[in-house]
Amino acid sequence: MGQDNCKPQPGDLIEIFRPLYQHWALYVGDGYVIHVTDEEASSLLLSSSSIHATRAKVKKQLLNDVVKNDRWRVNNKYDRSRTPFPMEEIIRRAELCIDREVPYDVLTSNCEHFVTMLRYGEGVSDQVTKAAAGSAAAALGSFILAGAALVGMALSESTSRR
Repeated sequence: MGQDNCKPQPGDLIEIFRPLYQHWALYVGDGYVIHVTDEEASSLLLSSSSIHATRAKVKKQLLNDVVKNDRWRVNNKYDRSRTPFPMEEIIRRAELCIDREVPYDVLTSNCEHFVTMLRYGEGVSDQVTKAAAGSAAAALGSFILAGAALVGMALSESTSRR
């Protein structure tokens, strides 16, 4: 379900809102995107969008076929902190990857890393950074709560001994 106000230009990053994560693709023009998918890759432990995939296949597909019924938008958010390659260079780099298998790891080499590497020459993934920060915050919160519980139990024991 494409957004009417989204008019992607060749070289743009496309963010696709899946139910539990965002999938990323690179718009190359004429309605097509290039992206990584674990479909048809050779070394998978589980099926589609597996966190256990070790290889991914680079595919060129119609944006509408990749998006299906999900929301999407153009999101070149890293342009604020990184300089994109010229559009022709981005497209050339992307087209060299079509039908190749590439390493895949949800934390270090995912679909967002892939398209940002094509656009900027550096693989970046905010969703991994945010997930790691969220996990660290949750762990810290659990640690604080456990510490508070221990202090509470110690205080309770000391007052009951009196």
